[in-house]
Amino acid sequence: MKITKKEVEHVAHLARLNLSEQELEKMTEQLDNLLSYVAKLDELDTENIRPTTHAFSISNAFREDRVQNSLSRKEALANSPKQNDEYFIVPRIL
Repeated sequence: MKITKKEVEHVAHLARLNLSEQELEKMTEQLDNLLSYVAKLDELDTENIRPTTHAFSISNAFREDRVQNSLSRKEALANSPKQNDEYFIVPRIL
């Protein structure tokens, strides 16, 4: 077993989770299965494999930056329910 029930209890405490005894057992088993699978992946020889960040080879997928005119203050505030000719007026949130 890669992870103990005590370790699961500790993590549950840190996450502020109140797990029943049955939930602790199930979580311990599930996490142990997960860690066992990851340990199997550690056995693979990845010496000659390049790290990848994406499954497909993609170059920059963004559009070019272009300078263009933006809305004037008057146009931006035109559909606002409340404004004072300088900025939007929104309800105070406390």
